Amino acid sequence: MPARFTRSQRPAKAMYIVETTAKTASASKYLQQLCKHFAHKVPATFTPKAGEVEFPFGHCTMTADDGQLSIRCKTQNPDNVPVLKGVIDSHLERFAWREELKLQWQQNELAPETSTGQAEG
Repeated sequence: MPARFTRSQRPAKAMYIVETTAKTASASKYLQQLCKHFAHKVPATFTPKAGEVEFPFGHCTMTADDGQLSIRCKTQNPDNVPVLKGVIDSHLERFAWREELKLQWQQNELAPETSTGQAEG
């Protein structure tokens, strides 16, 4: 018989996290433009200061403040990391073509996720 776990006993899942920031006076504009565009195909919510996009291959959060756009993406599959980065890169390059923004991504340590979906740490 397979092992059964209560909700609090489920093994943690590793999350692969990548982050980037872009210095731009148009951070809020790009955040809203990205989220509005992605919302045509996947669940996305946003305000002028924050946004979230739920791709089939990962989850991205964005914040816009003080002349900078911050983006944090996470996925359970390491093969999806380049996909997430590629989707964000290609769309932001298209929307911010006047500025020629080039994102520098940093991969963080793996963060185990609890059964409630919140990263520990």
